[in-house]
Amino acid sequence: MGGRIPASDVIPYWVSQVLGAIAAAAVLYVIASGATGFSLSNGFAANGYGEHSPGGYSMAAALIAEIVLTLFFLLIIMGVTDKRAPAGFAPLAIGLSLTLIHLISIPITNTSVNPARSTGQALFVGDWATAQLWLFWVAPLVGGVIGGLLYRWLGANKDEA
Repeated sequence: MGGRIPASDVIPYWVSQVLGAIAAAAVLYVIASGATGFSLSNGFAANGYGEHSPGGYSMAAALIAEIVLTLFFLLIIMGVTDKRAPAGFAPLAIGLSLTLIHLISIPITNTSVNPARSTGQALFVGDWATAQLWLFWVAPLVGGVIGGLLYRWLGANKDEA
């Protein structure tokens, strides 16, 4: 939606992200399962709402948080990687904003803002995590669409000014 990659590359990009997230979750599983007392029933950092939210946040709260945080994350990424932005600061701005997003949303949902990340963990946990996975696809996609369109609209208006 931000107009930075061809539409034909979107599906392969999504598939690559999901496969990478599953591989990363597998590596984490191998490491974590080496600890005494490890159990997937503890959630394995899967995203959740309601009784599976670290702070007990509702589905509506999780949905709003994930949409808004993804929207702002995308606006930041688009802004700092824009050809009009000063070169060299993008990694710092993106990294610090993602850190802030985690500080805000770990207590709410365990932080998604990326459907692939959510999918990798949910596939290992199964049960409730896969049942709630829909929210962690819908919210980041909605936030991403709004953020991409908003950035394009703001950019178009800036060029006209």
